[in-house]
Order: sequence, then structure tokens, then C-alpha cells
Amino acid sequence: MKTTEVTMVRIYLTESESKLDALIKRLHDWEHVRGVTVFRGISGFGPSGIMHTSNILDLSLNLPVVVEFFDEPEKVDMILEHLSEMIDPGHVVRWKAEVLSQKDL
Repeated sequence: MKTTEVTMVRIYLTESESKLDALIKRLHDWEHVRGVTVFRGISGFGPSGIMHTSNILDLSLNLPVVVEFFDEPEKVDMILEHLSEMIDPGHVVRWKAEVLSQKDL
């Protein structure tokens, strides 16, 4: 089975930060990453300890949002450098992964 090494990146935001649209635009239009997925959480908290949650009684507009993307390791390093002013420290996680080649799928 043929694979290609990539780096996965997960960026943690909240809806109230209003960074999502600019981040997606940058990843798509400027950085041309291979793929992006955005997850909207139903509950979460960060270093502040403030719980962000959605329930019937409290329809918050400040829910957790996770942006996940992957690309070649060198390209991801460059992208993360570009994003360093946009994303707060401690909100980015990355790890090595492998993508199966099209021929093997």
C-alpha cells in the first residue's frame, strides 16, 4: 500500500472570536491546502475554564469550533508561521499522519 506523509493540524476557536471566515478564506485562497473540515462543538472549555455549551435553555453563539486541515509537512510549517498572528498560542495541535494514495483506494 502506497502512502504519503502529511501533517494534520487542528485549530481550536470559539464562534465569538469571529476568526473562522478569515481562517477558511486564507487556507483556501492563499495557502491552497489539500483539505479543510470545520467541526462545531456542542460543549467545551479552554484555559479560562469558562464552559461553552449548547442546550435548549441556553442557545449560545459562542460554541467551540475546530478547524482541521492537512498537507505536506513543509507546507504546514509555512502555513502555521503565517497564521501565528491570527491564532492564539496554545490553540493549535499538529501531528504526523499518512494519506493513502488514490491508486490504493
